[in-house]
Amino acid sequence: MKLARFPRRRYTEGPTPITHLSRFSKALGGPNIYLKRDDLLGLAGGGNKTRKLEFLVADALAKGADTLITCGGIQSNHCRLTLAAAVQEGLQCRLILSEIDPGSYSAETSGNVLLYKLLGVEKVKLVPWGTDLMAQLQNAAAEAAAEGRKPYIIPLGGSNPLGALGYIACAEEIMGQTFETGLDIQHVVFACGSAGTHSGLLLGLLGNNCQIPVIGISVLYPKAVLETRIAELVEQTATFIGLDIKVSRKDIVCFDEYIGPGYTRSTDAMLEAVKWLAGTEGVLLDPTYTGKGMAGLIDLVRKGYFAKDENVLFLHTGGAPSLYARGSWFA
Repeated sequence: MKLARFPRRRYTEGPTPITHLSRFSKALGGPNIYLKRDDLLGLAGGGNKTRKLEFLVADALAKGADTLITCGGIQSNHCRLTLAAAVQEGLQCRLILSEIDPGSYSAETSGNVLLYKLLGVEKVKLVPWGTDLMAQLQNAAAEAAAEGRKPYIIPLGGSNPLGALGYIACAEEIMGQTFETGLDIQHVVFACGSAGTHSGLLLGLLGNNCQIPVIGISVLYPKAVLETRIAELVEQTATFIGLDIKVSRKDIVCFDEYIGPGYTRSTDAMLEAVKWLAGTEGVLLDPTYTGKGMAGLIDLVRKGYFAKDENVLFLHTGGAPSLYARGSWFA
């Protein structure tokens, strides 16, 4: 796919590595687990949103924006990275943060909230969980425009057709890396939230006739809702880039059994996964996304979903800074 026709900023030097988790794989009893280290992407603390922001921020700059406006949860990795991109580009940034637990936000909180302050967020607005976030973003943009600013809205998770290009590019990066190393991957697994990473990765692999199954472990939406969102975004993105491809619903594979009590809520399986990977490989997962994604992978292995000799790639989408706001969970 010809992605070079789309403006792009580059926040990472070269591809992120793919590493074999040999000790973890042995402890798990197979299959062979590999890690795509998108937690090592550029900007403050890394994570999958960096790939999306390369295209989104380039578009903002092309349109003369001076203020990025986006939204997320209190400990949003997306908000952290959008703010970091704004700093790097000399832009201002305003955040809409959604509170699951009323009164849970405090400027003294650690994790990503601390980083918002260090990175110099211009304005934070708190809204209750369940608020129409797009309406809030539009209101914030109107407010900024009334002040003489040129705002640019980035949706939740950067998940729109332009943002999804970041994971079409990642799909092509994975294909290049596995070809060069002779690594035959049979499955790709990752934590799935706002659907942009899943949609881009799926479209990138299928659009290049690479039939590796993509498995999303939902951390936010029920399976039916998430699969519908992915299908819609895949179709929108294919139209956006002029790709003549039909993605079947059978190509969209999601599991929602690992959400637990809800988004950002702890589960025993998540705690086990975070501790296990830290203890065997020295790799940090986060409690909201990659911890639950890895918990799903572990459970699927235990259920025999993968053959013992298969090679499974887990996409590490980052998020470790939020660990420091959840220290009591791991005490």
